[in-house]
Amino acid sequence: MTSETDPLVTEPTGDGPGERPGTGSSSGGSSKMVPIPVLVRETREAYSSGLTRDVEFRKQNLRGLLRFYDENKEQLIEVLHKDLRKHAFEAMLTEVNYLVNDVKTMLNNVDEWSKPKAVQRSLATMLDRPYVLPEPYGVVLVMGAWNYPLQLSLVPVSGAIAAGNCVVIKPSDLSPATSAFLAEALPRYLDRRCFPVVCGGIPESQQLLQERFDYIFYTGSSAVGKIVREASNRHLTPVTLELGGKSPVYLDDSVNMDYAVRRILWGKVINLGQTCIAPDYLLCNKATEARFLRQAKQVLHEWFGGKPEDASELGRIVNKRHFERIKKLMESSGTVALGGRCFAGDNFIEPTVLTDVKADEPVMQEEIFGPLLPIVTVQTPAEAIDFINSREKPLAFYIFTRQKATETFLLENTTAGGVTVNDTLFHIGVEELPFGGVGTSGMGAYHGKFSFDTFTHYKPVLERNYNPLVEKLCSVRYPPYTKAKMQRAKQLLKNPKMPSLTPLKYLLTFSFGVASVFALKAAAKRFGFDEDLPAVLQ
Repeated sequence: MTSETDPLVTEPTGDGPGERPGTGSSSGGSSKMVPIPVLVRETREAYSSGLTRDVEFRKQNLRGLLRFYDENKEQLIEVLHKDLRKHAFEAMLTEVNYLVNDVKTMLNNVDEWSKPKAVQRSLATMLDRPYVLPEPYGVVLVMGAWNYPLQLSLVPVSGAIAAGNCVVIKPSDLSPATSAFLAEALPRYLDRRCFPVVCGGIPESQQLLQERFDYIFYTGSSAVGKIVREASNRHLTPVTLELGGKSPVYLDDSVNMDYAVRRILWGKVINLGQTCIAPDYLLCNKATEARFLRQAKQVLHEWFGGKPEDASELGRIVNKRHFERIKKLMESSGTVALGGRCFAGDNFIEPTVLTDVKADEPVMQEEIFGPLLPIVTVQTPAEAIDFINSREKPLAFYIFTRQKATETFLLENTTAGGVTVNDTLFHIGVEELPFGGVGTSGMGAYHGKFSFDTFTHYKPVLERNYNPLVEKLCSVRYPPYTKAKMQRAKQLLKNPKMPSLTPLKYLLTFSFGVASVFALKAAAKRFGFDEDLPAVLQ
């Protein structure tokens, strides 16, 4: 992270919605310095005004977010290339298009999701109105990550907006071009009173964490996640932590090896391995390893030729520090079976497969977050399970097998944030599935409806009237307490759920249909056109 010490953030001057000048950028068009405590206070005042509780206001800002993506695609691709050398294809697939679809989901569903939800009544509440009222938490802090600096900052933001919150947006300082563009451009599309952007490094992040928020959403490393969690505890602020870990791949000999190799390598090389759910290491036996290596050599040459360093499809390590860290892991662990070349001047390491890797070697002690794939030898699925379960719970687990029994065995005896069978990464793209970690790989989940849920407090409400029957039923609670009242109370609470009314609905519908037929026949006979009725009604 950068070592900037300026505790102030800067307001851009673009003409966006809202009355307050654009907030929270340490770059681009600055005209006024705003201390972070002032920025947070003003954002809370905007929330307290009730602006974001209006669903139409939320939709207006979601549409603004959609325009931001649509009108700035080329600029977004450009800044992603500056920060990570991302190819335009990857930038569109994993960032821009992903975000467009996410916002459309929010727009299509926010009206329904924001409505009160009736719950089933019991005998004790049969004349009442019990329901759940979705309400926003308030002012939330979203802290994005550098490896997918658009997606990991703005997918949570869209869910928070849809749920009715104000959001302080803190993109990562390790993706400076993207962060600067967000700070400069977003205020032209979102209400600046409610959705400020704060740029900067460690000092700004520390100051933000000293403020009181109603919810904190952090994406990044487990080490910083612990700091965020500790800061949130001061105010008992709920948090979502999207972290990482060492996501294993299990591979057996039953698979289509060509397909399996392509899918595993794609999951490893996209964004040059700098993906929180990238395959981190491979578990297989030696015979399967040999088949994997033969096929991997062919596939990598097919994709990138003899000089991967010249392939535009491969990105770059984010900075020199991470380059040296990954290079050291490679040089101190196992045997290089494929790849292994490093280009320090370009922060590039070619896709590399390591064999003969031991569990206690450096590459197995931390999340790699780069283009290295170590292979650890196991002989059976049971041995793979023991190995996985001896380590921290991963963010993802990838199972490659055609044997259903093996798949079930692995699924039922391991824990991971998410699983894809016979592919990698793809579970993150199914918005009907929650995405999140477990244990040290994170807490909480989001995507689709789960994003809305994350930033929503579901408030239980029971509306009761002054009906004499309700009062009579519930009068058993009043003193003096007697055995008779105890028996009545037990009967009242004996079956908390009322019988399902679904069969009654079907019966009423059927009865209505039968009655309609008889009514039609009677009317036809009365007016003399009964002979014109279809035979089925005569």
